[in-house]
Amino acid sequence: MYSVGIAYLLWLVSGCGALGFHRFYLGKIPTGILWMCTGGLGMIGAIYDFFTLPGQVREANIRNALFNHPNMRYRHDASLWRYVHDGDARVVKEKEPVERVILKMAKENKGILTASELALASNISIDEAKKNLDALVSKGFAEIRVRKSGTLVYTLPELMDTDSPLEDF
Repeated sequence: MYSVGIAYLLWLVSGCGALGFHRFYLGKIPTGILWMCTGGLGMIGAIYDFFTLPGQVREANIRNALFNHPNMRYRHDASLWRYVHDGDARVVKEKEPVERVILKMAKENKGILTASELALASNISIDEAKKNLDALVSKGFAEIRVRKSGTLVYTLPELMDTDSPLEDF
């Protein structure tokens, strides 16, 4: 975990940010070298850093948490993560894979699911939700059916109680 106090101390020791020691500390090596060569971009960047240093420390801590999380050992895919505001602190939580959301929703809805319901629950577009559901159909895990009202639904037969309100597509 990076500390705001240490970052400010390094900012001060490096000539009010001109040498960029605080940037090296936060893992921003390329901009640290740039700060060192240009005197903190003519002190404009150093002054900018003075006001934004707490946010930079927070971002560095989040980045550190992402890359050191045990589930991220083999995949460094930031799309699997989301930031959740929890009171005054920001907490990093793993985003649930869409396939798992599909299975949970299907179980709750007795095996029946629509693309718009999935899009709403998993925070993805309807087209992406349809693509994910169609992939399950092509793998044989789901079926496309039509309700008597004419609505297209995806069903997961092993999670269904009964398919009486549906007709085959």
